[in-house]
Amino acid sequence: MTKKSYQATVKVYHGYGHQDNLVVYGHVLAGKQPKASTSNGVLSNIKHLIKIFSVKPVAGVLVRLRWGTQFFYTTTAKDGFFKFEWKSTNKISAGWHEIMVDLINAEDTILTTGFGKIFVPEATQYGFISDIDDTVLVSHSASTGKKLRVMFTKNPLSRKTFADVVKFYKLLSLAHTEPSLLNPFFYVSSSEWNLYDDLNVFFKHNQLPKGVFLLNEIKRWYQLLKTGKTKHQGKLIRVVRIFEAFPKQRFVLLGDNSQKDPAIYAIIANKYPERVLAIYIRNVSPKKVGVTSSLMKSIENKAIYTCQFDHTDEAILHAKSIGLIV
Repeated sequence: MTKKSYQATVKVYHGYGHQDNLVVYGHVLAGKQPKASTSNGVLSNIKHLIKIFSVKPVAGVLVRLRWGTQFFYTTTAKDGFFKFEWKSTNKISAGWHEIMVDLINAEDTILTTGFGKIFVPEATQYGFISDIDDTVLVSHSASTGKKLRVMFTKNPLSRKTFADVVKFYKLLSLAHTEPSLLNPFFYVSSSEWNLYDDLNVFFKHNQLPKGVFLLNEIKRWYQLLKTGKTKHQGKLIRVVRIFEAFPKQRFVLLGDNSQKDPAIYAIIANKYPERVLAIYIRNVSPKKVGVTSSLMKSIENKAIYTCQFDHTDEAILHAKSIGLIV
């Protein structure tokens, strides 16, 4: 390995789990990665998007997870992706915990290190699984032209949330728990890992609950116009993994009807009928109201609350009516 090949970035994404089942994901990418854009200029935003979609994954290199006195090794995939799953020999308290992943050579020499966090919830807490585009973030996913115009002209600080969605999510983060230990949020999206830093800036800027992002595989610059488009099965698998990781948890699912959220959540509700408390679907596509209603009615466990809403205040009132929030 030459000195030039050491110039890489280990990106570690927020992970999750409990003592017997911890998981974290990441990528090894060539060179230094650009920071999230904060410029309002169209040209600057286009340049930024091209940069983050011009990543060069580093395949077949050795990475090592450091967790206390435990060490775990794996090799990056073709797209530079890596995944660690492990059991902790020490008890883990609920909350956020820091982790480190090293890029190493054959002699176990550290070439560079990436830092991340994992979240461990209390078994009694609710978990919230939410889509991002057109559920939280105004994205116009159903219209390619509108979606690309927003992407090219807005940055993470100027992108818009739906009215009252921050209020709603803050109330959910406090549902039946203490302010010192907020409920866990899992943001499962068709957006690519390329957008991870931008999404983190957007969520932090808008004071949305901190959570774990589970995104779609990295795309290259020539796939930029196809951003956000993925198969229904991939998102379903990511939601199932969360349910399998937390067998004692009950969940609330939040999405919209612009794409496949209602179908995915109906499958999940029928697969885990006792573990879904409620499903909230934002109506951003009026022509799909009927189909969405039918999917919600197809849920076998009629004790699961469902709410299809036009405005977030309707969802807040519904959540109060079922005792989820106060």
